[in-house]
Amino acid sequence: VLREEKRQDKPICANVDFYTGFIYDLLGIPSDLFTSIFAAARVPGWCAHRMEELISGGRIIRPAYKSVQPRRLYTPMSERE
Repeated sequence: VLREEKRQDKPICANVDFYTGFIYDLLGIPSDLFTSIFAAARVPGWCAHRMEELISGGRIIRPAYKSVQPRRLYTPMSERE
């Protein structure tokens, strides 16, 4: 049904939240609470990330990234084709 509505050629990959919403519904939990339960389940992880940021000096550490694209000069929007 979703594939027909969105006209996507590739399959829709459901994550864990798709199934938890289904389980919440089966348990009779009101749909208004789904977002709150979703957030409450993640608060410990969010807190752990924030504590890690504070301990490490507030820097968000990202993996090393090097672009493989050739460098190009910036062209203002008004000059683009």
